[in-house]
Amino acid sequence: MTKQNIIAVIPARMNSSRFPGKPMELIHGIPMIGHCFLRVKLCPDLDDTYVATCDPVIYDYIRSIKGKAIMTSEKHERASDRTAEAISVVERETKQKVDIVVMVQGDEPMDTPEMISEALAPMLRSKDISVVNLMGEISSVEEFEDPNTVKVVVDNKQSALYFSREPVPSRREGIDSVPMLKQICIIPFRRDYLTVFNNTTPTPLEVIESVDMLRVLESGGLVQMVRTESESYGVDTPEDLELVTRKMENDPLMRSYLGVRR
Repeated sequence: MTKQNIIAVIPARMNSSRFPGKPMELIHGIPMIGHCFLRVKLCPDLDDTYVATCDPVIYDYIRSIKGKAIMTSEKHERASDRTAEAISVVERETKQKVDIVVMVQGDEPMDTPEMISEALAPMLRSKDISVVNLMGEISSVEEFEDPNTVKVVVDNKQSALYFSREPVPSRREGIDSVPMLKQICIIPFRRDYLTVFNNTTPTPLEVIESVDMLRVLESGGLVQMVRTESESYGVDTPEDLELVTRKMENDPLMRSYLGVRR
């Protein structure tokens, strides 16, 4: 099989509606976006890792730790749009087509290289899979009811049926038979599929739930979900930042890069 060109793009911006400035918030002395970048780039399945941003402060920081950063338009509302622009820049600069791009949100600093590999595995096994999304188990009712946590329900082949910020599926009956699952924003796309996706008009459920992957489902596509046992939490509020800071206190992966410039 011909070697595929696989990159990761981490879209990040300072103007978050729920937590402005969060990419540069410190976790054990390192900006959150730094944790995301330094951990993702350790994945051996990737040929390169980039941060895509419209903010000079993020761009300059990533460059200061010898990372690769791309300035993108400040008009993007969706992470997928920013990622698509970054791909065009990468292809222009490297003169090499990207085959697979792993979109990794810049607000999940506990993600690991192994999680990137887990998400990539189905796509590397089958050319018929165009988009994959990692998911993990929700461990508490509080997280299940938190609208900042995107819940996902799947069929018996682990394909997504629906994503929601509401607590689905219902906990009223069968509470022990159906797990509570959440979206983890590690999402590999085939490059050409991402282009098609971004040329599709945002769909009603996508807009209501503010979840990009619903555009795939509403357009008749399939999102292959992959369950990870690794623990990961998104940072949407200062309280989330405190939680992740506690969770990462004894993180062995973090210790491997704590010496980077802060």
